[in-house]
Amino acid sequence: MNLLDKIIAPFAPAAVVERLRARHAIQAYEAAKPSRTHKAKGEPRSADLSIQLAGKSLREQSRFLDENHDLVTGLFDRLEERVVGGSGIGVEPLPLTLAGDVHLEFAAQIKASWSEWSLHPEASGELSRPQMERLMCRTWLRDGEGVAQLLMGSVPNYKHLGPVPFALELLEPDYLPLDLNDDSRGIIQGVERDSWRRVRAYHLLKNHPGSMGFLYGQQTKAVGAENIIHIANRKRIGQNRGVPLLHSVLIRLAEIKDYEESERVAARISAALCMYIRKGTPDLYNAPGEAGQPRSFPIGPGMMFDDLQPGEDVGMIESNRPNPFLEGFRNGQLKAVAAGTRSAYSTIARSYDGTYSAQRQELVESQLGYDLLQHEFVDYWCRPVYRTWLRMAIASGVIRIPIDLDQSTIYAAVYQGPTMPWINPVHEANAWELLVKAGFADEAEVARARGRNPQELKKSREAEIKHNRAEGLIYSSDAYHQFYAKQEAPNAQSQE
Repeated sequence: MNLLDKIIAPFAPAAVVERLRARHAIQAYEAAKPSRTHKAKGEPRSADLSIQLAGKSLREQSRFLDENHDLVTGLFDRLEERVVGGSGIGVEPLPLTLAGDVHLEFAAQIKASWSEWSLHPEASGELSRPQMERLMCRTWLRDGEGVAQLLMGSVPNYKHLGPVPFALELLEPDYLPLDLNDDSRGIIQGVERDSWRRVRAYHLLKNHPGSMGFLYGQQTKAVGAENIIHIANRKRIGQNRGVPLLHSVLIRLAEIKDYEESERVAARISAALCMYIRKGTPDLYNAPGEAGQPRSFPIGPGMMFDDLQPGEDVGMIESNRPNPFLEGFRNGQLKAVAAGTRSAYSTIARSYDGTYSAQRQELVESQLGYDLLQHEFVDYWCRPVYRTWLRMAIASGVIRIPIDLDQSTIYAAVYQGPTMPWINPVHEANAWELLVKAGFADEAEVARARGRNPQELKKSREAEIKHNRAEGLIYSSDAYHQFYAKQEAPNAQSQE
């Protein structure tokens, strides 16, 4: 009963009963009714307030586990491999001519300049583009977000490392203070927005809050939204800042780490062989300080105890460590971790002892999660970086637009990330071959599915076939020898 019901109850109990009955009728869902066994916990706070109160702690816990827990390190390593890959997100330019065909010369010009810029894309010049993308992807997933400042054109006290005046200054999300709020200026957690929630500026700290320089004061600078890339892992509509990927499994992972550490200590204690001497009768016991010194026995194969006192016996402290149930319990917990992190259990546990069908099903389902993260990374990071670079390359004269180019397709491109690996290459290859023959797929799609650039693949094949024919080398990969060579031979004989 609420306060009003308690006041009315002594005077009109029947009315109170009707009020309570009506209130329970409104709460039609059983899950909405708190009880002794169901507390019906809820989250009434806004997304921004939830991040305001918990964001810093979640981020720091995720970093600690990444630095100190092997399972978490392996989890993020595999996410890097499946989302970005060793060679980074490939970009295949697809500009069109006015006739609607792919402008191969302009695409090759873009590709060459992009490859050169990819050697030193960030401000310090220490990272290549694949390294930069993997590091930003890890920061995005582990910390919940990442920030980069775009250095375009002439920048005071900075010299660009290539012909294209464009570079990226990578920043951890700590530079964007969570506690910087000013309603009068529309600043929420360091992000300044207008009345339509469109970002106008980011207020960045000049020093990392965890560095020595931060002791001199919390100085910020406002940077326009057009000069910042903010990649965030958002879970709610209107969420201003990102949340770490591990937010729902942090407690489970921390407890797994502590439990495994306890089991390792117990196993070490058990491995240290411990023996004791059992006295026969109480009168044979020597108190400390009395006659008798601590005794030790050399242990070896086939040894005999021949110096025991009358009535003494040798006993051993036994232990049930290592715990035979540890692996099963741990693997069960890792399955729950995989469910909350868009990962695969086999990948996290490094356990591949299932059947082919089970492994195939797990790979297919986990690949959907990897693809989703990959597309988000392309939308948040790769596409803005590529388009800004191309705009600066054209503006600086490094890339020249041809006359016959359809300028509405200048920024058209295909972004290629790691694809699902093949479990059975024979079955996979046969399936792709059937799809291409039936017209449900094309050669370019097959090349992209295997992580290759279709144009580069065709050029490589063309050069290879020309060389083989010139040298008289015959391989089954060249269908010319199977079809056309046999037809040309009879024609040559008839001419003779």
